[in-house]
Amino acid sequence: MIPAAAGTPQNSGILIPVIYSGKMLKKFYERTVVAAIANTEYEGEIKDKGDKVVIRTVPDIEVFDYVKNSQLSVQLPETGVIELEIDRAHYFNFLIDDIDKFQSDLDFGERWTADGAEKIKKRQDTVILGDIYADAASYNQGATAGKITAGFNLGTAGTPLALTKDNITDFIVDLGTVLDEQDINDEMRKLVLPAWAVALIKKSDLKDASLAGDGTSILRNGRVGMVDRFEIFQSNLLSSVVDGANRAFNAIANHKQALTYAAQISKMETKPAESSFGYFTRTLMVYGYKVTNPDQLVHAYIRKG
Repeated sequence: MIPAAAGTPQNSGILIPVIYSGKMLKKFYERTVVAAIANTEYEGEIKDKGDKVVIRTVPDIEVFDYVKNSQLSVQLPETGVIELEIDRAHYFNFLIDDIDKFQSDLDFGERWTADGAEKIKKRQDTVILGDIYADAASYNQGATAGKITAGFNLGTAGTPLALTKDNITDFIVDLGTVLDEQDINDEMRKLVLPAWAVALIKKSDLKDASLAGDGTSILRNGRVGMVDRFEIFQSNLLSSVVDGANRAFNAIANHKQALTYAAQISKMETKPAESSFGYFTRTLMVYGYKVTNPDQLVHAYIRKG
């Protein structure tokens, strides 16, 4: 701090309020894979950590065989509920000295905030992508995936499925067929792959410029393009383990309704520092997630072949 003469006020540390707009939430979503592959329709119903969202489910309606002159059977449908706990929270909190702010030719506070949002995104995607794959239905994973045929090898512990540029297309088609055997809608299908698997797509017979979609999407949120009804995303945050001599990855394919996700920037504020001339900038992100339909989620245990 620049000293002031004895007996005079220290005015060099005047605090100027800083207001961040809601654009930060938009930027956060543009950078996250999870928000792109999940159902987010319950977003506005949360305010803070500890909240709970009660989701009402549609009952399975029974169809009866009709026999003339017989009494009609009657079903009494019962609506169930799924509870989405808002039980995760991440934050950042940094101090900016007033003199540094006034003397700098850069608005570094906004840059630091943007970097904090990026770090929260990475933490959140790592948590969610590293957890949800285990909730896939038993028919949708393993060496005998496929509810009807049990005819698709998606890799198992000890023997991850080896992918190459020659079989990557067949692999994606198989993932789609596994969902088909569960009667999952063709629309809103998502697939998240590690960078090396996306590179195999680009080297395969699908290596067409149109694969990448628009010119900015990959830079925004990892979106690669469409293959066999899947919107494909690239992420380095998928869970992986060392399995024997290989690193194996837990890739996921899903319909958007398989995963419910809700996030809220519950606090975004600047606060004057008590012991110095400056202010704290801090943001708290709270969220919750749940696999609400395991039949719509596929887990593939893969390695680079």
